[in-house]
Amino acid sequence: MKISTKTIVMVGMFTAVLSVLSILTIPMPTGVPVTLQTFAVALCGCVLGWKRGLCSTVIYLLLGTVGVPVFAGMTGGPSWLASYSGGFLWGFLFLSALCGVGMLCKNIAVRLLLGLSGLAICHLLGVIQFSMVSSSSIPVSFVAVSVPYILKDVLSVVGAFLVALPVRKALSAARILTEERTGSVRAGKMTER
Repeated sequence: MKISTKTIVMVGMFTAVLSVLSILTIPMPTGVPVTLQTFAVALCGCVLGWKRGLCSTVIYLLLGTVGVPVFAGMTGGPSWLASYSGGFLWGFLFLSALCGVGMLCKNIAVRLLLGLSGLAICHLLGVIQFSMVSSSSIPVSFVAVSVPYILKDVLSVVGAFLVALPVRKALSAARILTEERTGSVRAGKMTER
């Protein structure tokens, strides 16, 4: 598989954007802080597409896992993947990928539905891991670590789609962002052209 220099630079740049937007946090009593990570992860998928967006998110998680302080509040280390908020970190993979897949669709409603499905998976994994780590029930965990963030996260995904449109247009016009394959969704199925 041939990887262009442009692809490497774009993936690296969006990994950096995700890292920077993760620094700003508002601590919460549950141990799951309020951050701009959801917006940044969705933006990676929306701008780069599902493959490159997912790659950017994986690199971000790997950097944080080996100890580079890129997780919320300039933290890092493998313990974060098993912490109270670790489920959300795992969920970022699905959020980025589904936002990227959504950009293949012409229908705006389908785009948003796919992005919000990724967000739902992210929240589900976050609630499950919080429940296991804190020995709380699923409903209690849902109220503690999902409900307070739902509105912010939905707005983050919608905002990422809105920001991604002009960014993709500008990058495409400058021939920086080129699609190897494009597709569209017809009758519920994705077709490549």
